[in-house]
Amino acid sequence: MNAIRKIWDRFEEGFIVFLLVAMTLVTFLYVILNNLYTLFYAVGEYFSERSESVSELFYTVGDFFLDIVQSMTWSNATTKALFAWLIFFGLAYGVRIGGHIGVDALVKLASRSTQRVIALVACLFCLGYAALLSVASYEWISTLMNAGIGADDLGQFGIKQWHIGVIVPIGFALVFIRFAEILVRILRHEQVDLGLADEAADAMKLTETEDAKS
Repeated sequence: MNAIRKIWDRFEEGFIVFLLVAMTLVTFLYVILNNLYTLFYAVGEYFSERSESVSELFYTVGDFFLDIVQSMTWSNATTKALFAWLIFFGLAYGVRIGGHIGVDALVKLASRSTQRVIALVACLFCLGYAALLSVASYEWISTLMNAGIGADDLGQFGIKQWHIGVIVPIGFALVFIRFAEILVRILRHEQVDLGLADEAADAMKLTETEDAKS
């Protein structure tokens, strides 16, 4: 089980990196091409009074890149789809690393046994929430699958709306699994809270580190 978990953890991290890189590359490509044709037009205009043939060459190349940019309506849709996958896939990753912000200042004033009980109740609520949204979003995706509607600006590549939206039930199912792991650790007395981020504690640690350096 530990080996499988390590493999999944590495895949989770690698897939998030892949989504970030893909978003960056698509946006970078579009921005570069969107500015490249203006460069050729500017050079063509510079040579317009000096050499008509050279000027025409640069205008032609500029038209070529402009046609590519105008055909890249898919780039914005692709970025949005990748961002959606990043959000919903990253939900479970945030639970795993304690990236979600915890509002538990009052809870931490209680005893450890009380904190553990509160964490159990909160974890059960999180499990119920994740399960509810996972089932509801699955029904939504099933409707999209039956409809077979193409995704905006991506339908030309055979991509359907459900291909993009399927990450919603998958994401909440992964969140359910992560909170189930937390529930097990709480029951085993391995932790007393949900392991969420504590910005106040992080700020205090940062302040203490800076004071120590100075």
